[in-house]
Amino acid sequence: MLGDMVDCGFDLKQDTPVAPGDVVGWIEGFKAISDIFGVVDGAFLRANPDLKQDINVISKAPYDGGWLYEVQGTPDARCMDVQAYQSLLDVTIDRILEKQKGDDTP
Repeated sequence: MLGDMVDCGFDLKQDTPVAPGDVVGWIEGFKAISDIFGVVDGAFLRANPDLKQDINVISKAPYDGGWLYEVQGTPDARCMDVQAYQSLLDVTIDRILEKQKGDDTP
């Protein structure tokens, strides 16, 4: 979906209290709109103003200018850094592929 994004929005004002799982905004692709969820217990600071000029900065520079929003607080205990998340995805994809391979066996 990253290549198909068309818009996003955040209706929260600066210093609005947020908790993990709270809906903090939305992101729209060509075929769907999805909620963006909070990941900290703290305060919403601001949305990335660059997204209004170029929504595709999210996929062009995801670790640089493509951030969605800024918050201050304590991260949810279930949060992962990028390396841990990549490892989780690798394991999950390997399991899916192994299952599909097993389903193809006569």
